Amino acid sequence: MRPDPDFWRGKRVLLTGHTGFKGAWLALWLQRLGAHVTGVALPPATEPNLFALGRAGQLGQLGQLGPDIESHFCDIRNPETVSMRVRTARPEVVLHLAAQALVRPGYAAPLDTFATNVMGTAHVLDALRGLPGVRVAVVVTTDKVYRNREWAYPYREDDALGGHDPYSASKAAAELVAASYRDSFLAAQGVAVATARAGNVIGGGDWAQDRLLPDAVRAWQQGDILHIRSPQATRPWQHVLEPLAAYLRLAEVLWQQPERAGAYNFGPLPHEAATVKNVVKMASSPYPASATSYENDSSADSGHPHEAHWLALETAHARSTLGVQARWPLATAVARTMEWYHAQQHGADALALCHADIDAYTAAADIAAAADL
Repeated sequence: MRPDPDFWRGKRVLLTGHTGFKGAWLALWLQRLGAHVTGVALPPATEPNLFALGRAGQLGQLGQLGPDIESHFCDIRNPETVSMRVRTARPEVVLHLAAQALVRPGYAAPLDTFATNVMGTAHVLDALRGLPGVRVAVVVTTDKVYRNREWAYPYREDDALGGHDPYSASKAAAELVAASYRDSFLAAQGVAVATARAGNVIGGGDWAQDRLLPDAVRAWQQGDILHIRSPQATRPWQHVLEPLAAYLRLAEVLWQQPERAGAYNFGPLPHEAATVKNVVKMASSPYPASATSYENDSSADSGHPHEAHWLALETAHARSTLGVQARWPLATAVARTMEWYHAQQHGADALALCHADIDAYTAAADIAAAADL
């Protein structure tokens, strides 16, 4: 189901993390929908980055999107600054994406990871207390919030939270923070608070370290060998537009039905989870000279920090309650991602490529919706 322009047109939206990969895509989509967006985030963490490429383009820059998007650099670990920005924005809908979003940097800087993902979430939600006009808050966490038992079952929303590594644990803790603020303060105030659990997102415009396809693009564009740590690790990969469409749909439903507040898994059907090695093979076609080296880090003495080897989500709750389901199969998601990078490398405008992907995705959603009638 595509986002409803009639709902979003004119809505005041606070978007945290708008300078990141998913946040920059979401800022663009909200602009297309006619929302009035206030973006709050740190400066972009990579060079290049989609936020900066969008500003350089001439199709409505992500950093200077005219009257409909107001961008502020702000550290969500600072409660006073967060409160000031939130109250100035007077949002009706809050989409909280700002985070330290990677597993391996979480090992390198665990305190910063907990401060951003746990206390940062608390600061955003605390700023909503007593704020008139706000109706919906969607807190984005991750598919890694569950206590991963490495079993062959997809995780459901009522499975135990956990997290071996600091990133996963901090996002599980953010789930508890969101539930506490909802139950203690915000539900009584008329604010519907939900958490959105999705991950393993691919798509053009991501240049973060230690993410599979950005690492592949960097290596193959430079003629280097891509080194893969865990070729058999299995994940529920999805194109970036899939969870973003889900976040928007969740907000729309919560506006009309606040009793639907709670936790939601978003992702492909469990059988579409795929190994890292299979995704790399799919991704290599635009780079015929690509070279990849596969390691085997299944043993405890591999020298790499622990990462889960198998993960999939059960998404029946989102499908039945929200009507949300993935529209692009994995092969399409990988192909469009690699086509984006290949075209951008050869001079195509990044923002135009994003618009083309959004157009194609919404067209696919429309076709699927018509088939369901």
